[in-house]
Order: sequence, then C-alpha cells, then structure tokens
Amino acid sequence: MNIAEELLKGNRLALSRAITAIENEYDEATDIMKKLYPHTGHTYVLGITGPPGAGKSTLTDKIAREYRKQGKTVGIVAVDPTSPFTGGAILGDRIRMNGLTLDEGVFIRSMGTRGSLGGLSHKTADAVKAMDAFGKDIIIVETVGVGQSEVDIVKAADTTVVVLIPGMGDDIQAIKAGILEIGDLYCINKSDLDGADKLVREINMMLDLDSFMTDWRPPITKVVASQNEGISDLLATVEKHRDYIEKNGQLTARRTKRTRDEMLDILRSNIGAYIKGRIVDSGRLDTYVEKIRKRETDPYTVVGSVMKEMLR
Repeated sequence: MNIAEELLKGNRLALSRAITAIENEYDEATDIMKKLYPHTGHTYVLGITGPPGAGKSTLTDKIAREYRKQGKTVGIVAVDPTSPFTGGAILGDRIRMNGLTLDEGVFIRSMGTRGSLGGLSHKTADAVKAMDAFGKDIIIVETVGVGQSEVDIVKAADTTVVVLIPGMGDDIQAIKAGILEIGDLYCINKSDLDGADKLVREINMMLDLDSFMTDWRPPITKVVASQNEGISDLLATVEKHRDYIEKNGQLTARRTKRTRDEMLDILRSNIGAYIKGRIVDSGRLDTYVEKIRKRETDPYTVVGSVMKEMLR
C-alpha cells in the first residue's frame, strides 16, 4: 500500500498506518509527511487542556458530537499516559469516547506522551497534519492532564480551551502560571457542583491581574459535559475566538510561529539522532568521558570537535 496516496484518497486504514509510522519513527515516516504536507493547512485545531480529573475526555466527546451535528468531520488526537510496558498509549481517553468509533466522520487516535512533560507527544503535530491532509474539518487535541506543565498545547492548537472544575482545593493554584497564560477560553466543567460560581470569580480576578491581556478577554463558559449542557454555548465562544484571530491576523501569526517551532523541533530531533548514533551507540561517548575524567581533555573541547564534525 502506498500510504500517502491512499490516505489522500480517504482510506482510513492508510491514515491509521501513517500515524503509526509517525509515532514509531519508521523509516518511511518522513517520506509520508513530505507527500502529505502540500495538502495540509485547511483544518482548524482546537486544544483541550487542564488538570487531571477535569473531565476533558467527556467534554471532547460531546464537542465532537456537536460538530458532527453541524455536518463537520472531526479528528481527535487523545494524548494519553505512556504504558511503562509497551511504550504505547494506555488508551483511557479512547475508551471514554467509544461511542464515536462507529461514526465514519470521526477519526480517533490515542498517542502516548513518550516522556514528554508538556502534556503532548512530540509526534502530535505530525499526526494532526496527517488528519488535516485526510480532510478533517476540525481536529481536537486533548492533552494528557499534567497540570501546569501543559503549555505545549499552544504549539499545536489554533484555539486553546482550559478546562477546570470546582472543588479542586486551592483553585487559584490550579489556574495560575502556565495554565492561565495559554487559555483562549475557559470552560468550567461539572458546573452543577458547589463552588462553580466561586471558581468563575477567581478566574476573572486572575484575568484582571494579567498585565499581558489583549483586547480579547477569554470568556468563561459553564458546562456539565456528562449531561451535554452548555456544549453549544462553548462552541459558540470557540467560533467567536476563531473569527477574532482570523480578522486581526493572529491566526496567521500563530501558524507561522508553529511552523518555526516545528522546524526547530525537527532540527533538534535530527541532531539528537546523530549524536546517539555517532557518539553514544558507537562507544565514543565513553571514550570521551574517560579522557575527561583523566583531565586529558575537557567537555568544552570535546563538544566543539563534535560540532565541527557535524558541520562538515
């Protein structure tokens, strides 16, 4: 099977195989992405992030169903914790969205974080591109749920929704720092619980203190995802944000920065692979370390010589 050609024809199996090749860094992955890249740039990417237990998977499921009611096709990248045994995704999110699997207009893929601390797998961006080339109108990226470290979502999403719930203890601690800064919208899930209004006030207070606030003030939407309450209102705010960043040029700016960041990530990955293959796996690293230990050389000289070797 020519994976790229079949994917562009709408073959779901080819899409699945393409993402498998991307995630596992198979030899053909780069060639697949080269063929798919000219067909990308058409989808809108919605990021769903927030602390563990916020109900992100249930919310993602309801959002996808609402988009399907609107006649839009949906791709979902659910970034799950990595299994310590297989290195793959544990698939918890996919199980919660099991009801969507029979819908031909929805494609769900779980990906393991593979050690990434930013809430996203390093291969998420390429998986999104594969779904984009496949023709999905909306792609939802749901992060693993690691609290304040989930700032990587801004590298993958056009609009980022931060999901919070009442009764998390110190709510201010849950929403400050990186999580506060990345939110284009805030969603209070399980808003039928006590403390929802208090949480809304606290978020508003934090937004009032934000010295970097633009003329877009992130709206706060209360939902009860398990009961499908407030989902249409949430999507209405997503569309308002999309319209806002399209008209003022921010969407183009965000995607330009994303391209820059992705290129730098690819460069870092290739440099890392070169060092692993030529320096670590070859045994040269141990030789260098021993010489440094004996003070026959120093790490600065060694790194300098390695860099010169790479540039030749």
